[in-house]
Amino acid sequence: MGRPRTLTAVFVRTVNQPGRYGDGRGGYGLSLLVRATRNGRLSKTWSQRLYINGKPAMIGLGNYPIVTLAEARAKCVENRRAFEQGRDLRSPKMPTVAEALDKAIETREQHWRNPRTAKAWRSSVHNHAASIVDRRVDQVSTADVVAVLNPVWTTKPELGRKLRQRLSMAFKWAVAANHIATNPAGDALSGVLPRHASNGGHFDSLPASDVPAALATIDASGAFWSTKAAIWMLALTATRSSEVRGMRWDEIQDDVWTIPADRTKTAKPQRVPLSSAALAVLEQARTLGDDSEYVFPNRRGSQTTVEALSKLCRDRGLAMTPHGLRSSFRSWCAEQSIPREVAEMSLGHAVRGVEGAYQRSDLLEQRRDVMEQWGQYLYGEDLPA
Repeated sequence: MGRPRTLTAVFVRTVNQPGRYGDGRGGYGLSLLVRATRNGRLSKTWSQRLYINGKPAMIGLGNYPIVTLAEARAKCVENRRAFEQGRDLRSPKMPTVAEALDKAIETREQHWRNPRTAKAWRSSVHNHAASIVDRRVDQVSTADVVAVLNPVWTTKPELGRKLRQRLSMAFKWAVAANHIATNPAGDALSGVLPRHASNGGHFDSLPASDVPAALATIDASGAFWSTKAAIWMLALTATRSSEVRGMRWDEIQDDVWTIPADRTKTAKPQRVPLSSAALAVLEQARTLGDDSEYVFPNRRGSQTTVEALSKLCRDRGLAMTPHGLRSSFRSWCAEQSIPREVAEMSLGHAVRGVEGAYQRSDLLEQRRDVMEQWGQYLYGEDLPA
């Protein structure tokens, strides 16, 4: 891609070659730095080159697309004016919560396998902490954080925990950067928010014998079809919520679903055998679905959220989480004397130690038999309607 004389919005959006791209004469030193991250994505960062006391200095202006080309140019003009007035632009500017969150994400996103994680962090904070997200970090108190968390802390505990964690990470960055002295979303919240029920760090699960009745309760609810079908698929495949919610039609070949490496915990592709019951759920999805790439889209055609699945379980009074269905399956495997390595591979776990060193096969055929038995156990002779 050729370098333009001056940057354009189209070029900034589409450039995919690492390098530094200047805004040309009259750009007040503005440039866009494009870098490849460890997870294969691109990072695009604005900066401005100025000469302070005869020495070049780079002033950071934020990340694209959070900061647009027009906004970066406006910042350059503002900085040049401040420079002409004798102000030292290198003095740290007090960031907002949103800016602190962006900085916290920058330090972590290179280690995240899922490229949507950064978007999920920003979305949850901007949607559920709107009252503080544009405030300066030094203007946010513990009481402000409590006010943000209270509406979701007990009604949506999973969202509440994630929201607190993400806000805390933003404020931790601000503490480390010497903008504030304490983290208002950290230890100061201890004893203020009600404690969530604890199960020793494990997800709530049901005995395997109770799962068929729980699925019947899910099926009889008035929830959106894809939410119910996704929980059925979770039960039938013993996979993880993120794997099922991100399930795409092009990942399915006959009776095998291949989960790509970026959605598995082992960071390796995982083949999942689909039982007769699981294939019936897919047939239902083909009938009820739209043109979405996702097998179980929400009403807008995008990926179903983890909260939608958890909420359905809570609303129906079920003492389980969607993830807990994996524990139910594992207990059933033990009761049926399923070989350990087959059960562990069915859960997508890596077999470690000496056993793992010699185990090269993914035991697809053995797992196919196990999942067929599990499907028959859940539904008997009746496949999902």
